[in-house]
Amino acid sequence: MYGTYKKIPTYETFVDGGKEGLKIAIQLIPFLVGMLVAISVFRASGAMDAIIQFIQPVLSIFGVPADIMPLALMRPISGTGALAITTDLIATHGPDSFIGRLASTMQGSTDTTLYILTVYFGSVGIKKMGDALKVGLLADAVGIIASIIIVSLVFSI
Repeated sequence: MYGTYKKIPTYETFVDGGKEGLKIAIQLIPFLVGMLVAISVFRASGAMDAIIQFIQPVLSIFGVPADIMPLALMRPISGTGALAITTDLIATHGPDSFIGRLASTMQGSTDTTLYILTVYFGSVGIKKMGDALKVGLLADAVGIIASIIIVSLVFSI
């Protein structure tokens, strides 16, 4: 209504915005494909399993179940991959289990940092993303640690 009041061609402006949105979506495809391939290589190579086995002794000291670590490692990389892991954890352990509650809390407390940097920064041509990467991964680490502490305190192991 405001656009019409100001005599702006609202429908044409809407259509132009739709065209621009499609152009951006097409520009994002190479970045999305690259990210999906990288995630597949990471999971299929066994790197995730190797990392989990390496840190499992430290996790046991703090009472953190090793089952949750694939989610902690995947969440900064892929939202879809992390959601699949969360779904599997909840199906395996139950939604009211410690692991189910921790997975749900962790899913909501962290973000897909590498995905955001790859897709959004890449689509607009930002090349220098070092500081954003550091801050994003730090925020993910804080979210993961806070999830573990809060779920442990609230739902005691």
